[in-house]
Amino acid sequence: MQSSHHVPLIYNLFPRLAGPCNRWLPHAERAAGMGFNWLFVNPIHLPGFSGSLYAIKEYDLLNPAFLPEGTHDQRLDVLRLTIQRIAQCGLAPMVDLVLNHTAIDSSLVTRHPEWYRRDAQGKVENPYAVDPDDPSKRTVWGDLAEIDNRDSSDREHLWEFWGQLIDRYLELGFQGFRCDAAYKVPGKLWRFLIHRARRVNPQAVFWAENLGCTLEQTRALGDAGFHFFCNSAKWWNFKDAWCLTQHREFQNMPSIGFPESHDTPRLAAESGGNEAVQRQRYAFAALFSTGLMIPIGYEFGFQQSLHVVTTTPDDWESPRWDLRNFIRAVNHWKLEVPLWQGEGEIIQRSPSNPNLCVLERRSLETPDSWALICLNTHVHEPVDVSIGELGGLPSSPRMWRVSSLDQLPGSHSVPERVVFQPAEVIVITAF
Repeated sequence: MQSSHHVPLIYNLFPRLAGPCNRWLPHAERAAGMGFNWLFVNPIHLPGFSGSLYAIKEYDLLNPAFLPEGTHDQRLDVLRLTIQRIAQCGLAPMVDLVLNHTAIDSSLVTRHPEWYRRDAQGKVENPYAVDPDDPSKRTVWGDLAEIDNRDSSDREHLWEFWGQLIDRYLELGFQGFRCDAAYKVPGKLWRFLIHRARRVNPQAVFWAENLGCTLEQTRALGDAGFHFFCNSAKWWNFKDAWCLTQHREFQNMPSIGFPESHDTPRLAAESGGNEAVQRQRYAFAALFSTGLMIPIGYEFGFQQSLHVVTTTPDDWESPRWDLRNFIRAVNHWKLEVPLWQGEGEIIQRSPSNPNLCVLERRSLETPDSWALICLNTHVHEPVDVSIGELGGLPSSPRMWRVSSLDQLPGSHSVPERVVFQPAEVIVITAF
């Protein structure tokens, strides 16, 4: 079985929904019970005036929303016991690393004015995003101040500040980092920090959040030392060429897929509460890339989007369904079968049925090891298929109805015809 450093199965404990840190353990135990090996927590620090998790005001103080009731000590040490207990569950704790901006009202703005980007008038710049479809449209975040990690006149002390933050996280017990907007931070800084972290903990893992950047920016991150990247497969319609083109180009950069994240709408809301879609997208994320991630509540079909400012524990929903057994079975299968690990080589076949997506996945290490991943892209109608329509099969093929895996093993011999239920995923393998 592969370790968490090779096959990251990440459960995102969104702390605004989970509440005070002394309430995190039941969520960690549930994640461990589903076979996850990482627990990722979004930013934990005291936020600025906007209240956003990602608008960090003070890096040495904990967000009051995560303090146990009756506790007034905001030092990060309050988290230590929780992090230890998460690790005792068999989960490697991971934290969000936000280095490209702070809150506009951070004390660093006045204590270290030279650490920030400034306009021609000397005013601190706010980060912004440009709409790729309409470059004239900009979203400006007025609650944030942009750090000048590349050209600051005091770059040495700025980088040392980040290095000490990494040291602090590792000392608290965190073992991994999700690097927010990694493409907005110089690769040299990432190399410096990753090297520093691995001197303390050689197993420390860095995951680059590279969504929304250009292909050139992702390529530029390739030699920064990251262990994992994000892929965009969540947005694939199982037809257009772009997803597999990207997969081919970046197959030497291990990626993490997800059916939804804290930044996206809930899949259960987008699908109108369709459990088959929930299962399909999870299975696809597991079989498509090196690792996978889900946010808290995915297993129960939560529909309310997670919000970095307004979400509270009162937003916990009644389960729409319970996919814990399914997720555990898929996770264990992924960890036990070498073919589902790494990026592999994925080629799309062209069956005559337009509602069928057939992907041939081969191992890069042992090309003779391969399988067919078949998906019914119609989420409301079954598809009746002659097995010959799928093309050539592996020798001595076995069929796995992955969408209905609730325990392993679950393979069957391959019949002449197969009826795919709506949104069903079926895999045909030689094992």
